[in-house]
Amino acid sequence: MSYGKKGSVCGWSDIRGRTISAVRGKAGCGISEPVEITEVAGVRLSTPAIVDCTTAKTLRTWIETGAKPTIGRLGGGLAELKIAASYVCRPRNNQSGAKISEHAKGHAIDISALTLRNGKSLSVLTGWDQRVDGKLLRKLHSSACGPFGTVLGPESDRHHRDHFHFDTARYRAGSYCR
Repeated sequence: MSYGKKGSVCGWSDIRGRTISAVRGKAGCGISEPVEITEVAGVRLSTPAIVDCTTAKTLRTWIETGAKPTIGRLGGGLAELKIAASYVCRPRNNQSGAKISEHAKGHAIDISALTLRNGKSLSVLTGWDQRVDGKLLRKLHSSACGPFGTVLGPESDRHHRDHFHFDTARYRAGSYCR
């Protein structure tokens, strides 16, 4: 992978990162025009995420219309998303014989926690069933339904108990949210 110019990507000044060369994969994996993003709408990513621009822009929409309004001024506001996964060539849920994952096409991002400016972490794994954090996490999960085509969380299945899976699958009519 050769790295391109650092700065803004995907036509938005607040999607920070760099364009990278095409990710080639076998068995349906790969991204023809990938970006490696490090910050979106003023919110840092804990680790760079490799996605396509549709996914980067959709993440920006969710941060601006869902995450930031839900968090509000709590803890000084949203500072960082803890990224659990982005591009990886694998089948759904890492299950042999399953359909190819949206992660394998650069259409998905997994978030395991959100960090506030005061350092407090809202962990999907430990906060989902807590009274206060759980209410916020459920609102965050719900607010992703619409911008993203698929939204999965702790109540969808055992594979998503510790993170939110957001993807921009283009083959569905309407959003699938669980």
